[in-house]
This record gives sequence, structure tokens and C-alpha cells, in this order.
Amino acid sequence: MAELKKALLQEQCRLEKIIQKTKKQLMEVPQGTLRVTRTGRWIQYYQCFPGDKKKMEYISKTNEELIRKLAQKSYDEKILRLAEKRLSQIRRITKDFDDEEFEKIFLNEHGERQKLIQPVEPMWEQQLKEWVSEEYKGKEFREDLPVILTEQGERVRSKSEKILADYFYRNGIPYKYEHPLFLKGFGIVHPDFTFLSRKTKQEVYWEHDGRMDDPVYAHNAVRKIQAYEENEIYPGERLILTFETEKCVLSTRLIEKLVRRYLI
Repeated sequence: MAELKKALLQEQCRLEKIIQKTKKQLMEVPQGTLRVTRTGRWIQYYQCFPGDKKKMEYISKTNEELIRKLAQKSYDEKILRLAEKRLSQIRRITKDFDDEEFEKIFLNEHGERQKLIQPVEPMWEQQLKEWVSEEYKGKEFREDLPVILTEQGERVRSKSEKILADYFYRNGIPYKYEHPLFLKGFGIVHPDFTFLSRKTKQEVYWEHDGRMDDPVYAHNAVRKIQAYEENEIYPGERLILTFETEKCVLSTRLIEKLVRRYLI
């Protein structure tokens, strides 16, 4: 449902821009409409005036500007009518659209009634609980790597990953660390963090690339990002990316912005 609402809002924005553009174009247009007739190979143009269908004036082909303006006017008027009609329909739908409307119907039932009802879809809390409790095997740690533990006692590979993990933990955002993911044409990858989106009920992946001033590391990071995209997992949708170099470190403010935009 969330994806539907998002698509409707995007279409609403598109229609509003179309209406604004066509209204602006219709502010200064010639009077009347264009009539086009054809006799054999000959095409003739006439300017028809409102209020009298029989009143027409022949337009010479040399007056190409007037012909084009009248043709554009007719087209813009049709576009404007259709766009305003569709916009009105979309606004009626989105006015009371709620991502969690089905869930709220169940939650608004009396507690005793809830015990008797089988929800049409699992409640979010139930879905999240099942997702979190799923067992999986992450990547192995090399013996020469330092032991870096998060606030909840989980081992991670870098100080930046600890910053990220601790932020998620403190803000009550469930995640999976290095959960395996198969990317067709590339193989198994282990995203640094995997989340379950409440809005879309799809997994969202967070990759932190922390040594982008290392050419080999950067090359491999780009290859992995391309593999995500080839599997229709795109940055700004289901893939969150953060980067670091020796002189450009991870910003907590950026983490907060990305979490608000994609995970809350």
C-alpha cells in the first residue's frame, strides 16, 4: 500500500506541473480554434471564431505561426481538461489514504474480539519479530582483525560500523549485521546492515564503504554497487550508501538524515 501511495503522490506532482505549464501557455493564445480540411493533396487551414460556427477565416500557409499556435491551443486545452480530471481523482484517493489502514481496523477492535479474528495480513510487530528472529550465518572474521564490539555486544569490523550499529541500537531500529544476500551475476554479498521497511515490507540494505581513497577497495565497492543495481536494488530506494576516506569521515548528522529519510 505504501508503494501505491508513493506512486499516486508522484503522479499528483507530475499532473500539477502539467497543469501549471499548460495554463501558462494558454494565457496568451489567438482567439478561436483551428480547422483543417483536405481536398485531394491540398490542405487548408481556417480560424473558427467562438459563437458562430460558420464564421471562419482562411489562414494562408505562410502564416505558420498562427497555425501552430491554434493547433497548440487545442492540444493544451485537451491536456488541461484531462490532467485536472485525473488530479481530482488522485486527490480524492490520497486525502484519507493511510499506509496502515488495514492494520488499524484490527487494532481498533475490542481486545476480546481480536482474539477471535484472523487478520487479513500479519501485524507489523509480528512480521518484524519473525524477521528479527530468523537465524543466519554472517561472514567469518579473520584472526588478525581487532575485536570491535557494539553496545549490544555484537562484533563488527570497523569503528564506523560500530558508530552505525550503536546509533541503530540506541534508536530502537532492528537490523541484521552482514546478513547474506544473493545477487544474480555477482554471488553472495553481506550488506553491512539489513533492515525491514515498515512502509514497503521489503528489506533495505546499508553499505558503508570506508576506504574509498584505496583504489582497489574503491573499485570493488563500485562493482558491488553495480551488482545491486543490476538486481534492481537502487541507491535511494532499497540501498543506502555511506562513504569515507582518510580525510572525510562518517558524519553522525548524515546518519540521522538517512535514517529519517529511509528507515523511519
